[in-house]
Amino acid sequence: MMDRLAVDDLVTEYAVAVGDGDWTAYEGLFTADGRADYRAAGGIEGDAGQVAGWLAESTAPFAVRQHLIVNRRVRFGLLDHDTGDTARVRADYLTPTRLTDAGAPAAPDLMCGGRYDFALLRTPQGWRLREAVAHEKWRRPPAAEVPVP
Repeated sequence: MMDRLAVDDLVTEYAVAVGDGDWTAYEGLFTADGRADYRAAGGIEGDAGQVAGWLAESTAPFAVRQHLIVNRRVRFGLLDHDTGDTARVRADYLTPTRLTDAGAPAAPDLMCGGRYDFALLRTPQGWRLREAVAHEKWRRPPAAEVPVP
């Protein structure tokens, strides 16, 4: 049960780091060889540092963003030759954002959703991400502003 809680906390920390744009914290959630793959969402695949840099650049226009990760399914010991120190998490995500232009009113929302596949490893520092793969399923682009009467 303690491992289940620790894994859940790690996924929550991932969501908070992405939502808050805390790329140092994001990198710290991964193993030294950890990788992330956002290609299905129009992004890149690479080590945690490379992906953190891409995320920082691609999310910079969004003054407000949330990264919600829900419906977490946790499975322990599914990797080859496991000794009880690995886990897999499949979870859905929803990312509402708000665009802004300097000095202009806020633009309409951009939203997307999909599913993550996480591979985790127990390390001396606790559970860390070995892999995070985003599978975007849908995206709602900004609609034209509707004037308020």
